[in-house]
Amino acid sequence: MGNYMNFAFMCREKPPPINARVAVVGAGPAGLGATGFLACQGYEVDVYDKQSLPGGLMLFAIPPWRIPPERVLNGVKRLEEVFGVKFVLKTKIYAGEPAHEEGDVFAEKHVSLEDLIGNYDMVLLATGTWSSKVPKIPGVKSEGVVSALESLYEWRIYELGYSSKKPRHAKKVVVVGAGYSAIDAAERALKQGAETYVVYRRTAKEAPAGIYEIEKLKRNGATFIELASPLEVIVENGTARAVRFQKMKLGPPDETGRPAPVPVPGEEFTIEADLVVFATGESATPPLSTSAASKLGIAISKHGTIEVNKIMQTGNPKVFAAGDVVHGPSRIGPALKSGLFAARFMHNWFLAKKGKSAVAVVI
Repeated sequence: MGNYMNFAFMCREKPPPINARVAVVGAGPAGLGATGFLACQGYEVDVYDKQSLPGGLMLFAIPPWRIPPERVLNGVKRLEEVFGVKFVLKTKIYAGEPAHEEGDVFAEKHVSLEDLIGNYDMVLLATGTWSSKVPKIPGVKSEGVVSALESLYEWRIYELGYSSKKPRHAKKVVVVGAGYSAIDAAERALKQGAETYVVYRRTAKEAPAGIYEIEKLKRNGATFIELASPLEVIVENGTARAVRFQKMKLGPPDETGRPAPVPVPGEEFTIEADLVVFATGESATPPLSTSAASKLGIAISKHGTIEVNKIMQTGNPKVFAAGDVVHGPSRIGPALKSGLFAARFMHNWFLAKKGKSAVAVVI
């Protein structure tokens, strides 16, 4: 088990028990990072996840050439064998009417969040972003149109042996977007021998994945088209056949601080494609409805993220939150860091509640 992600890097062996139970909802980087920290403090930790394996998007979306799955799984195995962490898989936690999200295919059981809050000393919500943002333009509901998350997920469950259905082969692929999911989707297409186009509404300079990743894609054979936004997926007999784009130019900065893309009137073009992948972002997926959140004292922001205070605690004192479900889509590093900090705050809060002094822990 030498090649593993060391989620419990704070200690080498299981410490004496602190006689407290914690439920972590979500086994992605934030949840696993928090689990490792809490296990090193002596907590009994149960981790709940809707997938068939722990790892979240590290395992079920990010391609194996970026993150070898055995590194994640070996790290999880160490949490189980050395620290006694229990993983409750194929189980979706939710308060209120369960919302359908991407990646729900393995969820065989539903457990109410209210039950977890009642049965554990503390609960950490780290459910990430399992809902894709796809522009509402004509043709997006057609055959041959998918989100990047959907496409990458299909590939991973096929490669992990959970599906015998190989994802569709395409000759011409158009990927819309320029974040890491767009890069991953385009690399997938290139490896299948497809003629691959990556189209972004800003320039490579503003691409969330960075110029290095864009240039690497181009060296590998992809065509990168900047300053273009999709207007319509052209459909024949219910299947995507092309995408019509609007040329853009950069205007004044928008709320993100980047130059806003502005349409250039009369400038349109079309790219043929038999697979269209929208890598246009994901939304946070809290494990509770807005009405249930209100009853539990947990606030959901207008962006759909869970609101927390300075110690990453929700309005319900026993419930903390971390990772992308709080901050929105990010990379593995920031999500892992968020989980670690939430766990430290949880530990300090629990000690204070018991009338004990918090011990400074450097991460």
